[in-house]
Amino acid sequence: MVLKTKLTEALGIKHPIIQGGMHYVGYAEMAAAVSNAGGLGIITALTVAQPPRGKEALRDEIRKCRQLTDKPFGVNITLLPVGVPPDFDGIVQVLIEEKVKVVETAGRNPDKVIKKCKEAGMFVIHKCVAVRHAITAQRMGADMISMDGFDCGGHPGEEDVGNWVLLAQASQELKIPFVASGGTATGVQLAAALAMGGTVIC
Repeated sequence: MVLKTKLTEALGIKHPIIQGGMHYVGYAEMAAAVSNAGGLGIITALTVAQPPRGKEALRDEIRKCRQLTDKPFGVNITLLPVGVPPDFDGIVQVLIEEKVKVVETAGRNPDKVIKKCKEAGMFVIHKCVAVRHAITAQRMGADMISMDGFDCGGHPGEEDVGNWVLLAQASQELKIPFVASGGTATGVQLAAALAMGGTVIC
């Protein structure tokens, strides 16, 4: 059975499932495996773009992923608050030069990154742990929001709100499609997430 949603149709993927950016494992092999299985695989930029090669290592990883799959995939950029920030401008430039179609942003204010990526024609998904942040990202021009509840692995929501509570609120307040991210592992939960207004799970 094929489930069509706004995301599957917009991105040309078979199943309404996104891998999501994951540090330390988000390499080309994993992204390609997810994409080949019909979902949307994601390369994690900050895992790949490490010294000494930085953004050029990310460029190589994107090209490697294209050798492993002919299906759509994306790149995650997590805007972390660190003392010596990564070369975010350089990372975005690599995505533009390599004609990446989908970018997933997370972390701090994504306004600058969203604008650059949208100007380059990318589909932008922004991760949020609260609907108020999602509304801001929507205003900035994000195409889709990933609603990350407290049950989402990696970085629990700052307000400890579970995903099913966030989804109910998002369905009432957002005008753009959203991802049900976290706490979903079965077909029944996928159906529930879609019924609550989500267009895809992560």
